[in-house]
Amino acid sequence: MTAPREKLDQLLAKAHALPAVPGVYLMKDPAGVVLYIGKALSLPDRVSSYFVPSAELGPMKQPMLDLVDDFDFIECEGEWEALLTENRLIKDIHPKFNARLTDGKSFPYLVVTTRDDFPGVFITREPMAPQFKGAKVLGPFTSVYALRESIQLAQRVFKFRTCHLDIREDDDQRRHFRPCLLYPIKQCTAPCGEKISKEAYRDDINRFVRFLESKRSVMLREMRSQMQAESDAHEFERAAVLRDQIKALEKLDERGKANQGWQPEVESFVQDPRKGLESLARTLGLAEPVRCIEAIDIAHLQGDETVGSKVCFVDGRPFKNEYRRYKIKTVPGGNDDYASIREVVSRRYREAGEGHELYPDVILIDGGLGQLHAALEAFGQLHIKPPMVISLAKKEELIYTQAEGDPIRLGRENPGLRLCQAIRDEAHRFAQHYHHILRRKKTVGD
Repeated sequence: MTAPREKLDQLLAKAHALPAVPGVYLMKDPAGVVLYIGKALSLPDRVSSYFVPSAELGPMKQPMLDLVDDFDFIECEGEWEALLTENRLIKDIHPKFNARLTDGKSFPYLVVTTRDDFPGVFITREPMAPQFKGAKVLGPFTSVYALRESIQLAQRVFKFRTCHLDIREDDDQRRHFRPCLLYPIKQCTAPCGEKISKEAYRDDINRFVRFLESKRSVMLREMRSQMQAESDAHEFERAAVLRDQIKALEKLDERGKANQGWQPEVESFVQDPRKGLESLARTLGLAEPVRCIEAIDIAHLQGDETVGSKVCFVDGRPFKNEYRRYKIKTVPGGNDDYASIREVVSRRYREAGEGHELYPDVILIDGGLGQLHAALEAFGQLHIKPPMVISLAKKEELIYTQAEGDPIRLGRENPGLRLCQAIRDEAHRFAQHYHHILRRKKTVGD
């Protein structure tokens, strides 16, 4: 099967008319299902390349042309935002023809452990790891190479530590500790060997953080001046090194913010999921440990483009391969959360209800008693019933269960409640994010 040339010419004309800005494009089939997501430095140049008569997309993507009926696009501030947006959408939507970015890998962060007596500076893909509790988190960054290069350059100026030693001001044994080689080459002030006071080291770290959060204009201006001087002196290799270092520092601006939700799977979950699971099992009176939890949420805009989401957590961590979205089909007008919940429950757990797969240990419905009853009505139609269904109401954060008439009220710091909140919020984010994509696509198409 070959896509009609007339259709490809129509898409080519639409692509040429796109704004000449960085962005993300979404190829979709006649039913509106997203087939492929890509990023572009210039939208018209990249998207039109798919539809020219000489287009060769390779064996993996060439069959996509037979299915593409239309495309949508999202303008981005720069190439860095296009990269982050592409990454986020591919992980959320899992398009058929996207072979990469579906493996759960994430962009790196820079963490400064500001709560330590002598804060360290680290590059990590897990900024919420227990050892970084209370730290300052910057990123995600789109280039791990540029980030590492920049930190090495900055370390020569601010001389911070990058080791994982536990260095405390009240440790008298520090005076006998032999610092690593970064100290004699003047890239660390060696707080491990009591070579600098806590106050002086803190001043250096504060200057480094201000450097990261600024445009770094002073350092870059000095480096450009030095590069020009090296070039004038015909020291071209040294000038080239400075050029590459300048580019690496400039890429520090190519990052998102940790509170923008680019990578919620590594930014927003509880510090100790094991404790949360144990606490939740006690609260619900379960004899067996809780390992698998699924959560369901509904999102819509005034009844339009209603979608449901199902997220899955195993051992308190998100299991992205089992995330699912459901476009509501059976609810007239779409503006009925209870009916939508019944549809999602029926579609998701049909196989489990017939004994063909296992239920999760806990099913969490986003909402209050009404949403829980709606889910239980759907489960009532199935032959095999789930072990535990609960709902979590917003604001008051009360847990309703299938077995108890009165809600369970837990303290705000209860680890079981915090785990449920994190999973509920992820289901809400997943549903809302897809809904926002649909809404943006509809706006673009109008």
